This record gives sequence, C-alpha cells and structure tokens, in this order.
Amino acid sequence: MTAVASISAPLHLRPSPHAFTMPGTSSPLPFRRHRMRSRRVAAVQQDAAVWTPAPVSSSGSSSADGSLVHISVDLSDAADLAVSYTAPGQYLLLRVPGEDDLKPAFMAIASPPGGGAFEFLIKTLPGTTAEKLCGLRDGDVVELGAIMGKGFPIDRITPPDEAQTVLLFATGTGISPIRSLIEFGFGANQRADVRLYYGARSLQTMAYQDKFLNWESTGLKIIPVLSRADDSWKGERGYVQSAFLKSQHIANHFSTGAVLCGQKQMTEEITSALVADGVSRDKILTNY
Repeated sequence: MTAVASISAPLHLRPSPHAFTMPGTSSPLPFRRHRMRSRRVAAVQQDAAVWTPAPVSSSGSSSADGSLVHISVDLSDAADLAVSYTAPGQYLLLRVPGEDDLKPAFMAIASPPGGGAFEFLIKTLPGTTAEKLCGLRDGDVVELGAIMGKGFPIDRITPPDEAQTVLLFATGTGISPIRSLIEFGFGANQRADVRLYYGARSLQTMAYQDKFLNWESTGLKIIPVLSRADDSWKGERGYVQSAFLKSQHIANHFSTGAVLCGQKQMTEEITSALVADGVSRDKILTNY
C-alpha cells in the first residue's frame, strides 16, 4: 500500500547573495518564500491520506438498547490493507463517501488480525461520522485509512510464564481492541489467572454478550461491572477501577500483566495502583 510521506526534515538553504531583506524581517525574501511553499506542500501531503473504498458486508445492533452498532467491512478487494493489520489494538480512520464536512472517525478494529474483513463497534453520536456509520446497510461503501499504531505490545507478557496473571480492563467501546486480543489469542489457557473487567452503564448497553461463553472457553473469567444497574443485578456495581481495587486477589504481582482500554481515569487509577503494588510498568499495556 502506498504511503504518503510528510516533509519533516529541515531545509538547509543558503540565502542568495542577491536577496534583500524586507524591513521588520530577518530572512531574505527568496528563502522566506521557499519556506512558505514547503509548508504548503507539507500540509497538502498530510491531507492527502490514502483511502481504500470497501463495502459493508453486515451491520446491526450490538447492544440491547441499540446505542452500539457493529459493522463488518469486506476487504476482498483490499488485500494490502488487510495484511497490514498485524496486532490487536491497531486502529484506523474511517469515513463515509460524500460526507466531506464531517471529520473521519478513529476506530479500533474489533476483529482479530488475519481475516478478510474488519469489524468495528460504533457508538452513535449525532452530527458525526459515527452517526453516519451507524446508519449504513449491507452494500454501502466506506473509506478506510491506513492502519495506525503498533497495537498492544503482547511480547512484554509472553511467554505465559512472564505473566501468570493477566488482567484485562475495558469500558464502553474500549472493548473493541480487547475483543481483538481475546480472539487473536495470548495463551490465556496457559496462565493461572486471566480476568476481564468490563464496564458499562447496564446490561442493555453492554456489547458482545453473545461472545462471552466463547471467550470464557479460552480460559478467561469475565467480570461485568455496571454503573447504573437496576435492582435485579447481583454482580459488581459502580466503576471498573473500584470493582477491581476492592478485591484484587493477585497471587504474585511480579508475575502479573495488564491490558487496559477505555476511560482515561480508569486507566490512570488502575495503572497507579498496580505499579504501587509492584507490577512492572512494562507489563501494563495500552494501545497508544
């Protein structure tokens, strides 16, 4: 896939001896004009992202209340883009053709690497690209930017003996890259303790519940945490970080890793608590 480079190297130009300086400036005019032209070229190149058109192959609600939507994009005619996705946690820009007034949306890829389609979990937001994406139907075309980021650095908790305890944390649509990691595999069934703390307002706003049994079959324990649960809910309540901190139950902090994706406050509070208890910061993974 063609990459568009931006101009970042400094220009070392020698001013012409015939150039003159305007009053109130410190650079000769030819040099200043050249620098301005260079900045304009760089701006054009930054805007000229490589976009790959591809059709939506399926779409539908991913939560009981309809606030979350999943779409699958067929990459049969975009093999270069498909193979450039190599690690769970990577993301890209997504836009809808004809919606030039809307900013493209950053989207984490929810499906694991190695497939012929990209799946996304989207929360609708009025007046945004996300809203347009949520309204797409099978056969509609989207445009995808290049793969971004390096993904989760799973090598830091590999092999399984490096982290016999692995704690996964996700809130809202932050479950997307976590889903990719779970389904890609990271040796969960070879570790002593693997937990997913998954936060949502309620069961009605929690995505991927239909996948929980399959995830648990890989050696994962799922702990849903609901911040606005009704009286019938018997599980964890409040916020993910609170549910974890009140009963950590970690056998060996030196053999513990964590993967976090979601709200900034959740990520910061859990990271601070784990580091304070002796977990290596190198084994606390994010995708940014």
